[in-house]
Amino acid sequence: MNHLWATTCPAEPSWQPGEGRSSGWGVVSRPDPEIDKWSGLSDTIHVPVYPRRTAWPVCVEAVQGHFFVPDTATGRGVHGQVTISPAALVTGEKQRDAWARDAVLQTAQYPEIRFAIDSFVDVARQSDTIRGTAVGVLALHGREKPASAAVKAYWDAEAAGFRVLARVRVPARTLVDDFWPGCMVRRGCVFGLGVAMNIWKTMFFGADLLLRPEETGAP
Repeated sequence: MNHLWATTCPAEPSWQPGEGRSSGWGVVSRPDPEIDKWSGLSDTIHVPVYPRRTAWPVCVEAVQGHFFVPDTATGRGVHGQVTISPAALVTGEKQRDAWARDAVLQTAQYPEIRFAIDSFVDVARQSDTIRGTAVGVLALHGREKPASAAVKAYWDAEAAGFRVLARVRVPARTLVDDFWPGCMVRRGCVFGLGVAMNIWKTMFFGADLLLRPEETGAP
């Protein structure tokens, strides 16, 4: 099933669509044999499969973040939120993307995926990199559930900003139960079949943010 990954920034040079993509997509690199569709391996380490190397200003306006960071050295007191437009998610296959937007995510009715952060715990600093866990609430498909995200943050001199990589890991069955209740037993819920058949085991949500201090002007 090596096509089930998506991005809000398909213009990113290091990203490439999954297998079974529509025409018009270029392939940056050859697929890794370890994640080839015939390997039968479930890879939860290389997420995202094709991370961006540098935060180039080539993305559409699909992700917004606003954070209050009183202590950049330790990360204590951090709170804020990340908002993602699910309508901007692209896998590289037109029919699959349209079905995901209209039938699964129902983006006309639920135009945002939101992760509100209320605390940053288990903070560890190594050189100029901060790692920790952001604890908060994930809002998806009209429902809200507690969630946590693994976070890595460091100063990106080339992009002139504070680079923050966040990843939320959710068991696929729990995701369906929490945000699409009744899907597993309801007729017509086709996307739940992969979960019921134990094909889809883990769902990841993530954000790659470049944070800059907010400009303060005159009142």
